Amino acid sequence: MSITNQATLPASEAEDMTQNKWLAGIDLPVFLISGGVLALFAVMALYDINLVSAWVNSAFATSTKYFGAYWQVLLLLTFIIGLFLTIGRTGSVVLGGLKTPEMSTFQWISIIMCTLLAGGGVFWAAAEPMAHFTSPPPLFGGETGTVEAAYNALAQSFMHWGFLAWAILGSLTGVVFMYLHYEKGLPLKPRTLLYPVFGDRVMTGPLGAIVDACCVLAVVAGTVGPIGFLGLQVSFGMEKLFGIPNTYTTQLVILFGLIAIYTLSAVSGVARGIQILSRANVILAVLLMAFILIFGPTSFIIDGYLQGFGIYLDQFIPMATFRASPGWLDWWTVFFWGWFLGYGPLMAMFVARISRGRTIREMILLISIVAPVITCFWFTIVGGSGLAFELANPGVISEPFTGFNLPAALLAITEQLPMGFIISVLFLILTTIFVATTGDSMTYAVSMVMTGTDHPQSSVRVFWGIMMGVIAALLISIGSGGISALQSFIVVTAVPVSLVLLPSLWTAPQIANKMADEQGL
Repeated sequence: MSITNQATLPASEAEDMTQNKWLAGIDLPVFLISGGVLALFAVMALYDINLVSAWVNSAFATSTKYFGAYWQVLLLLTFIIGLFLTIGRTGSVVLGGLKTPEMSTFQWISIIMCTLLAGGGVFWAAAEPMAHFTSPPPLFGGETGTVEAAYNALAQSFMHWGFLAWAILGSLTGVVFMYLHYEKGLPLKPRTLLYPVFGDRVMTGPLGAIVDACCVLAVVAGTVGPIGFLGLQVSFGMEKLFGIPNTYTTQLVILFGLIAIYTLSAVSGVARGIQILSRANVILAVLLMAFILIFGPTSFIIDGYLQGFGIYLDQFIPMATFRASPGWLDWWTVFFWGWFLGYGPLMAMFVARISRGRTIREMILLISIVAPVITCFWFTIVGGSGLAFELANPGVISEPFTGFNLPAALLAITEQLPMGFIISVLFLILTTIFVATTGDSMTYAVSMVMTGTDHPQSSVRVFWGIMMGVIAALLISIGSGGISALQSFIVVTAVPVSLVLLPSLWTAPQIANKMADEQGL
């Protein structure tokens, strides 16, 4: 179905669908499928984690083998097509049915940065450059322990957290959602992305329920993972810094505190709690960046950012299309692409919810260019400092990091800084707020899928907020293996989600041009 032939669902049909298909505003098929699979995963993991891990690892290997190359092309095309939409008349199209933005630019940027970067942006920022430094990526190969190896390590980290990763989280799909929901009245659900292809069949039939359930499952798994890891990581930090025993009880206390923070934030809504958390997050992150830039290895940070970014740009296409080492790809590039793809539809829904009144140019440039540039600088501040300390004193960061110990790498870096204890505590607080901002926004987004509105009722938000925390608590009760299995499971769920995102490659340009005509551009 072409974009030009679309029509809004009749009000009577929408009302009948609400009365007959949903109970108390909840899309029961989506709720039962997504919730049932997630609950089954948790129960099976508690029963036999080794069996579940074997199943997940087998499915993971199959997913990366047959879909890895497709994901690489999908992310690359999404980024390139998005940039083309910012050029010329389509870039001036105003989205969301409003002439002026709902929130200030600072608030808008803060929410997007904190939501999409998430808690991974702290621990991975510390650990990934060190991982690539001690074990150089195949594309770069060669020796380790040199300044050049450090620059290459930063460049590879930029690839995984830069332009392509951000673009898939709401650039093209954000355009599609904002047109079909705010202009055409279709529900704010993942299935809406497929409306230009399947029409009303996907909005009312079983296909739509399956699409929504797969997308919810992917994002809940992707959010439960960081929540669980936060419990493990902060507990590790509390023991190292304060001597508090790193036990399951400590992890539970941390999780319950986190659940309370992000659930209350999600219930208070986009205009209050989510904005407040995001603003606090950005202010603390900027203060820490400034402190490390001034009092840390300043010269290396500046050189590393410029040189690493130069390598990233120079080797952009070779890194984006690298296929020569499937084993390495599976656990690095393709793993990250699967993780970000899983977040894609619901992140795009959330981006659409907070970006009304923005132009296509503003939205895509922020998501695909500005945010990645800031993210890469953040990675250089944290991970680059670790590389500088490691070059000056070999083993000071890499030895604590042995065994891929992410929190140990972060604390090893912060301990090398002036006022190391205070900075370490502040980084643990920052990580907690980062995960909370992801938890509240994804709780809100999942609730939007369940209700089809951009103002879901509080009871639905509370349920999903608590549900994600409880599943994280159950999984960490069996050790890090439960969360690790869930992280791999995220990549499996990305397979159907990546197919949902595919049509936006051509529907977003069609919509952009149609809206440009309507707005007389």
